[in-house]
Amino acid sequence: MRIVLHISRQRNGGAKPKLVRYEVPNVNHEMSFLEMLDVLNEDLIAKGEEPVAFDHDCREGICGMCGCMVNGLAHGPRPGTTLCQLHMRTFKDGDQLYLEPWRSAAFPVVKDLVVDRSALDRLIAAGGFISVATGEAPDGNAIPVPKEAAERSMDAAACIGCGACVAQCPNASASLFMGAKLAHLGLLPQGAPERDARVEAMVAQARAEGFGSCTNIGECEAVCPKEIKLDVIALMNRDFLHAQILGRGAVSENAG
Repeated sequence: MRIVLHISRQRNGGAKPKLVRYEVPNVNHEMSFLEMLDVLNEDLIAKGEEPVAFDHDCREGICGMCGCMVNGLAHGPRPGTTLCQLHMRTFKDGDQLYLEPWRSAAFPVVKDLVVDRSALDRLIAAGGFISVATGEAPDGNAIPVPKEAAERSMDAAACIGCGACVAQCPNASASLFMGAKLAHLGLLPQGAPERDARVEAMVAQARAEGFGSCTNIGECEAVCPKEIKLDVIALMNRDFLHAQILGRGAVSENAG
């Protein structure tokens, strides 16, 4: 089949983006979206033109590297799917697809569809870890963990940090990402001692990075390739308020 692409091309972060039209003929229905872009780039290179820059790594929906907006939807139209897992059988012959990078002040464009998502790494560095010394690994049954808490923690741990939630959110909020990381650690006994400090540090860092606030629109949940639920944001907000009430907050004066 034939696919028409309108791709946002931008030489660097300071350049003005422009939509460039490309036709990709003879697209196999079984190709992944990234394989289709590979075919386009091979054709561009053969013509002596600049290939389209896009992020990718494992191509198995695990690493969180790939991602762009496809017709205004992060990772494209299929729910619970990363861009590398999106196959061309999703589309029809002659479809016109508009490809743009993640749009967020916290994700500056590097080139074409590639953005700098290191702001998410700095959120993790601020509080997404456990530093309490726990000694040797305890026996598996020494600390009882409720099944519901363990399952909620593992569901949150599925987050791959792709940034689709930020890109789709009208406020460019990182709340779903932060909520997932905080729930993953905070719901388990090992993460309980630093639970208050962790959420305050990550919220403060999110403000410093320029992420917006959550207004419960739900676009983040709708496009999350791992289908992380909004309840992790509610849990994050509860933890933040708890920390503020205890008066431990380094950011209490700015909370709102």
